[in-house]
Amino acid sequence: MEPTINQDSPAWMFFVHASFAVSCIAMIIGIWWLPAELWVKGFLTMGFFGTVQSAFTLSKALRDQHESRKIHHRISEAKTAHILKEYEINP
Repeated sequence: MEPTINQDSPAWMFFVHASFAVSCIAMIIGIWWLPAELWVKGFLTMGFFGTVQSAFTLSKALRDQHESRKIHHRISEAKTAHILKEYEINP
């Protein structure tokens, strides 16, 4: 049996991209209008981009780990099915 592939709707993908863009733009504008010296704004901007980059890295690592577990479980299920099939043939 072929596994089904879940596809996100175009509306959901638009929402995800738009909310990410709006939150990034709002944060940059907030840092820009912050009543602080330029070095403080630069430090906050570097921290913001570092946080965004680490969030991307974390989500990719979690996705890769999930995919690896799925493959491991699929292989394990195939081995179990093969053993059961052999047992049914040769009791």
